[in-house]
Amino acid sequence: MSFSASIITLFPELFPGPLGASVLGRGLADGLWSLEATHLRDFATDRHRTVDDTPSGGGAGMVLKPDILARAIDTVAPASDPRPRILMSPRGTPLTQARARELALGPGAVIVCGRFEGVDQRVIDNRQLEEISIGDYVLAGGEVAAMVLLEAVIRLIPGVLGGADSHADESFENGLLEYPQYTRPQSFEGMDIPAILTSGDHGKIARWRAEQSQALTATRRPDLLKTTKS
Repeated sequence: MSFSASIITLFPELFPGPLGASVLGRGLADGLWSLEATHLRDFATDRHRTVDDTPSGGGAGMVLKPDILARAIDTVAPASDPRPRILMSPRGTPLTQARARELALGPGAVIVCGRFEGVDQRVIDNRQLEEISIGDYVLAGGEVAAMVLLEAVIRLIPGVLGGADSHADESFENGLLEYPQYTRPQSFEGMDIPAILTSGDHGKIARWRAEQSQALTATRRPDLLKTTKS
């Protein structure tokens, strides 16, 4: 069974967007994964196709209505659907490589793209939406965030990148940042490729790369080292 992504959004025309290009696009064309974008307004019941209302208790902006969104979720993913239901939200659990890998090994995901001031809490609770964040900042909506999530996941699906070792040494795969990469020409603007990388000694190269990963992680993301040790 291939990975199946269903998106609930006010802007279905944004998809597949960058997900349809390069190796991800080839994976889509080859049936390694699939994508369906559903327009939330199709589930509105009035002639204006209204999907939002003012916040209870006052405040700026608008909130997505629970009845409309619940109807969309139930249609796209009925109770028997085994896929996790995800809401892209700045208050969600930060997306990690580990969570991306878990999703890549599963049947797919149903992703709700929020807009305006957010989503009525009752639909989050009653439809058991897993809130995921891609960073400590706020976007205009969840569509770009959904694309980030899906790109992180889809590239891990077997066959999408080709060889199984294509991402084995990447940042976060082993709890560390990736070591520096070099390629020809040997000399560029007065800087040479480190001699060890052209030595042919694979043991020394592996040790150098491990040392570089440790040093970079300690400098840029010491929090990762604490997580690895705990």
